[in-house]
Amino acid sequence: MDDHPPLQKIAISGPTLASLIQRFSTSPSSLHGLLFGHVTLLTPLNLSDDPSTTSSATTTSDESTSSATLVATVTGFMASPSPTSTFYDSTGTVTPTSISHLLHNHHNHNNHHLIGWFSARRKTPLRPSMREFSVTQSLSSLSAFSSQIQNSPNPNSTSSSSSSFSSSTFSPCIFILLSSPFSNDHIHTHEYRAYQLRASSSFEPKLIDIVNIGPAFRGHYGSFSPNAPFPALECDLGMSSMNEEREGNAAGKEDERLSVMREKAKDQRELDGCAEGFEVGRLRRMMGSEARSYTSNLEDLYEKMLAKVENLTRLVEQSNAKVLEQEHYNRKLRQKIRAAASE
Repeated sequence: MDDHPPLQKIAISGPTLASLIQRFSTSPSSLHGLLFGHVTLLTPLNLSDDPSTTSSATTTSDESTSSATLVATVTGFMASPSPTSTFYDSTGTVTPTSISHLLHNHHNHNNHHLIGWFSARRKTPLRPSMREFSVTQSLSSLSAFSSQIQNSPNPNSTSSSSSSFSSSTFSPCIFILLSSPFSNDHIHTHEYRAYQLRASSSFEPKLIDIVNIGPAFRGHYGSFSPNAPFPALECDLGMSSMNEEREGNAAGKEDERLSVMREKAKDQRELDGCAEGFEVGRLRRMMGSEARSYTSNLEDLYEKMLAKVENLTRLVEQSNAKVLEQEHYNRKLRQKIRAAASE
């Protein structure tokens, strides 16, 4: 068996981990299932504005790729329907047919990659058993379920990163173990630990990074770029001193004023598509120096947007009622036709 690329850590979102623990706590017995997600190769960026470093750009790139780290992100899980419904036998052997059957019955995970599995048991030591090791070893040997490593280097490349990560695929070799404490306290606690199976036939403990817990999670949204359906508006909206000076010249300014009015009318129509009844000129108060007192305008904007959504919802309800009424009418008409044909 080829050696699996070593992971630096295993990331899992807070809601996903909470859902997994809740599924375990409400289960009548032990629980096991599959883990879905993706594996990403993270390369640190060493950018500089100093032109003197241009000649060493290639060297810097090779150094950064050589220090690249591999992170597995768990985005979802699928628990077995019952303790007797397993994807492995008593010896811990996993068959592709059993995995494919489980994936076929759960269409929500068709677009996710299989990266491992989990086992949750009550009042047991938090260490893997021999069967769990056999299941992980058998699962990782199924090359049909290997996934592509995101941002992986070209296998034909001769860079130093290719020597660090010789494979661009990742087999499902991750195992997460959950356990409940032995004592029956009023405070419910759950312990969990993550492992990666290595080619040396051993489990290697891995750090679990819980996203959205603690102040450090804000770094995950550093590259977030919001997209709003509002029209692209200028801050002055035709009210700046420059525009006033241009509009003060009577000669040849009539067409320009008409163009500005048409543009403002177009922006108003676009804004009405998001928040009907909100004047486009009020957006100016929500930018620049007047933004400190924009709370009332923002609340009014939200109210207009909610009113727009409510109107759309009412239209959908009315159209659904008409469709249902038409279906009842068609059903009665078909019954009359069948009755007339039988006579």
